Amino acid sequence: MSVRTRVAPSPTGDPHVGTAYVALFNLVFARSQGGQFILRVEDTDQQRSSSASEAAIVEALRWVGLSWDEGPDVGGRFGPYRQSERLGIYRCHADELVASGGAFRCFCSKQRLDELRRRQQTNRETPRYDGHCRNLDPEESRDRALNCETHVVRLDVPETGACRFSDGIRGDIEIPWQQVDMQILVKSDGFPTYHLAAVVDDHLMGITHILRGEEWLPSMPKHRLIYDRFGWTAPAHYHLPLLRNADGSKVSKRRNPTGLNYYRRIGYLPEALRNYLALMGWSMPDEREIFSTEEMTAAFDIDRLTTGGPVFDFAKLDWLNGQYIRSLAPSEFMDRVADWAINRENLAAVAPLVQQRTERLVDLLPQVDYLLGDRAALDESDFAELRLGADGCVRVLDHVGRRLDEQDGWDRDSLQAAIRSLAEAMGISMRDFLAPLFVAVAGRTVALPLFDSMAYLGRDMVRSRLASALSALGGVSKKKAKRLERAYMELEVDEA
Repeated sequence: MSVRTRVAPSPTGDPHVGTAYVALFNLVFARSQGGQFILRVEDTDQQRSSSASEAAIVEALRWVGLSWDEGPDVGGRFGPYRQSERLGIYRCHADELVASGGAFRCFCSKQRLDELRRRQQTNRETPRYDGHCRNLDPEESRDRALNCETHVVRLDVPETGACRFSDGIRGDIEIPWQQVDMQILVKSDGFPTYHLAAVVDDHLMGITHILRGEEWLPSMPKHRLIYDRFGWTAPAHYHLPLLRNADGSKVSKRRNPTGLNYYRRIGYLPEALRNYLALMGWSMPDEREIFSTEEMTAAFDIDRLTTGGPVFDFAKLDWLNGQYIRSLAPSEFMDRVADWAINRENLAAVAPLVQQRTERLVDLLPQVDYLLGDRAALDESDFAELRLGADGCVRVLDHVGRRLDEQDGWDRDSLQAAIRSLAEAMGISMRDFLAPLFVAVAGRTVALPLFDSMAYLGRDMVRSRLASALSALGGVSKKKAKRLERAYMELEVDEA
């Protein structure tokens, strides 16, 4: 049996370092066994998925040095590799599940489900579907669906007993069925949820081993139930430990840079980042810390995967990246620097901002230092002279970060419209509102046009600079973050 693994990102945001982490282990394991590695795009969330996000993910994974044997960009005999192009396949399988009694149509309204959840929360019960439509007469269910009554398809979950399965890293696991919700498999818009689509695709694409993050462990009973209802053999599963902060919390964009493009923009070498991600879940037999992906593949033993929560240590990553940089020949080092910062593509984006403001070429670098490199480190004194005061600056930077997390377009005009609408909702003049943003992004109160600068830097770099500016202002405790989140949610911000 040929080993086949996959990575299946959802194109609903920026390329995530966790995607590269999981993809690396799937790639290395497949290559170590002479098998195939597949990229599949899980774009069934039609409201949030975008072709731009898919393109960014593909480019970022290519940059970090990962390649695949089959995928939406290279084809393959098990395509299509975008789930939005496989709807007929899921529809047939959902109908088969309903016909066999493995799933059922649910006609419950949103109002009923909201009331059910409120009642369960009041009674301190775990919110879950109560099976209201589970025993509908099959003919009534079919007729209501044929009459176009809004409905979803739910998985029929046993009421008693437990799901028992084996994880390749953690061993035998048992989860009572009472803890498993009757998962929606097909949404009211006809699109499948992840749970149905992933299982169907993994089976039809011949996936033999699934290496994914441990956050998917609670989903295993649902997936095993779907496999069993179809009479399919489930692939071997390995749930990799999550990347964590020093305090044990999951790495998230609110705490640390998580976008792959941040690591690319800040100047990490892709081979160093691959090496570091490998250390997060595995170790070489001789325990050395610096090794290539080819060396990892040659020595890879899946039984050496660890379960401990690896701490994402930026100091360690910096050290490792430095080792790779210093190992380069001077000519290659110059090539890397040119490719990183002063290539024509980057200069083409910067040139219109500075050409009309430059008298001598020597004037260029002081204008763009914060665009081509990191901006100066900040402390509270950098914000001391601003009219909003420290608390006002914290509110602005926090709310801007939240607003930009929701932002789809990342060009000058859309950024300007989004921030202007936020300033209006907060009742702050644009002049006062932008002042702390200039400091956070550029490290000074006067710089090149702010929205052009933000568009050039990209979402990950801007997010990182907002976070470090908040730290310079004393940081935001969990309690304060909750207050700021509530204040933001109460704003009436126009969707620009």
